[in-house]
Amino acid sequence: MTGPESDSYEPRYQNLKAFRLPPGFRGRNPFFVQIWWIVQAILFRTSPQACYGWRRFLLRLFGARIGRGVLFRPTVKVTYPWNLDVGDHSWVGDETVLYSLAKIEIGAHTALSHRVYICTGSHDPAAINFDILAEPIVIGRECWLASDVFVAPGVTIGDGSVVGARSTVRHSLPAGMMCFGNPAAPLHPRAVNC
Repeated sequence: MTGPESDSYEPRYQNLKAFRLPPGFRGRNPFFVQIWWIVQAILFRTSPQACYGWRRFLLRLFGARIGRGVLFRPTVKVTYPWNLDVGDHSWVGDETVLYSLAKIEIGAHTALSHRVYICTGSHDPAAINFDILAEPIVIGRECWLASDVFVAPGVTIGDGSVVGARSTVRHSLPAGMMCFGNPAAPLHPRAVNC
């Protein structure tokens, strides 16, 4: 049925009208969340490209743990900075989304290329109320996630691994591997040139 529903319609798979966010789910009160979203839209996103220190300051001001020399491009979107922990000298590329409903940990010297989507949240497809779920994501040290990579809730990516462009990471990946595909799988060890 499309268009207006009749009074007799009863949802069978998901009833979005019945959805409720669990108390405390955001980790901060709704007013604080809205202030962050305004700050992000006005002060973070419109900052000049070279103002990496300014963007680190704003994220830290709202509870993120950001290491030294971390580079956030101005088009990065962070849902809840208080759930973000980034190690020294990591890079977060243009239009990357850090959907941090749960904790996101990114190790030192890790590069997230353009349009990477780190997604800690989902919904229970078996729950009629479309219950929201959140699971942390850990991305190790010295990793590289190439353009358009999607990382699903609950995933850990081991230190030094590379995830190829447009891969979908639905399960944890081991350290030191070149990983590609949908779902991403380790194909061979990453070469080390010292």
